[in-house]
Amino acid sequence: MHRIRKRYHSLLGILLCIALMLGMPLHSKAYVEITTESAILMEASTGRVIFEQGADIKRSPASVTKVMTMLLTMEQIKAGNASLSDQVLVSENASKMGGSQVYLAQGEVQTLDTMLKCIAVSSGNDASVAVAEHIAGSEEAFVEKMNEKAFLLGMVNTHFVDCCGLTDSDDHYTTARDVAIMSRELITKYPEIYGYTQIWMEDITHVTKQGESRFGLSSTNKLLKQYQYTTGLKTGCTGKAKYCLSATARKDGIDLIAVVLGSESSKIRFSEAQTLLTYGSGTVKLYVDENQEKLQDLPIVGGLEDRVPIRYEGEFRYVDTEGRKLDSVEKRLELPEKVDAPVKTGEQAGEAVYYLEGKKIGSVPILYDRDMERAGYVDYLKKTLCFFLL
Repeated sequence: MHRIRKRYHSLLGILLCIALMLGMPLHSKAYVEITTESAILMEASTGRVIFEQGADIKRSPASVTKVMTMLLTMEQIKAGNASLSDQVLVSENASKMGGSQVYLAQGEVQTLDTMLKCIAVSSGNDASVAVAEHIAGSEEAFVEKMNEKAFLLGMVNTHFVDCCGLTDSDDHYTTARDVAIMSRELITKYPEIYGYTQIWMEDITHVTKQGESRFGLSSTNKLLKQYQYTTGLKTGCTGKAKYCLSATARKDGIDLIAVVLGSESSKIRFSEAQTLLTYGSGTVKLYVDENQEKLQDLPIVGGLEDRVPIRYEGEFRYVDTEGRKLDSVEKRLELPEKVDAPVKTGEQAGEAVYYLEGKKIGSVPILYDRDMERAGYVDYLKKTLCFFLL
């Protein structure tokens, strides 16, 4: 038996040396072993899935539902329809919510800023319902908006019936993939949410007919203490859903999202989410071209001017998990030698195409940066006169 083990380890060492000599990646999905039935790991800026296991199994998400509640709230703030200084009135309905709560009293008023803390830190069901009613008039109307947003985001296996996840209804479900999608939307569009999800402990003040009292918010996300790169995001637990978590982390400028749904214990959900995040941080390499340089104007035929400005649509990002050398990425501009007027701002003129090891890995559109109308007879006459006068 000792000889067999010795030969096995020798063979393993030889294979490892061969892999290193050939430049083969040492990371593989086989190296990630988790017991949770439904899980996914995603790079946030690109949406690239790094690992998945049962990612499309429909499950009850418990309070991970509140990711969508926070997303819609942040949208309303950005749109100018709500403000962090808004005074949110607690209804009788909101005050009677069970489960995780911050014990808001009927008639109590808190700012929307404080309510977001109650949702993100302590997973307050009462605060979630109060915010839903404040934004949409009723929880039912807010839930309609939640389902509309899920549809727009392509969350094809999701349906909500409440804003906090307390329900045991079979009609309230999502998947690990869909949770990652809405989590990505939240943290990439509204990174200020980290100002709430990274809070470990904080006090709020209840002001009711009985007077003032202090209440301590304590984060339900133990990863904030267990994994130094954690930035959020939301825990959840009910008897039906078991233990759930959408965990976000940032290391070396890379944002990762790990979702686990239906873990058998709280300890397992945190441990396995950390396993995924650690795996991702050691595997994922990100290439970014911000495309800030100015492009040369394109010659245009028949326009009011001889050249038209162009610009990149935006930056380019590429995720590698195979250990390739990203400093060898090549960018080629594919543009016509000249174009015919008229052209409109925002129309595509060409593209920047990126190659790695001779293979195309993506592209970014190049757009016209100005309207250019077709020149008429009078315009040509003016051009001719200007030419001779100058």
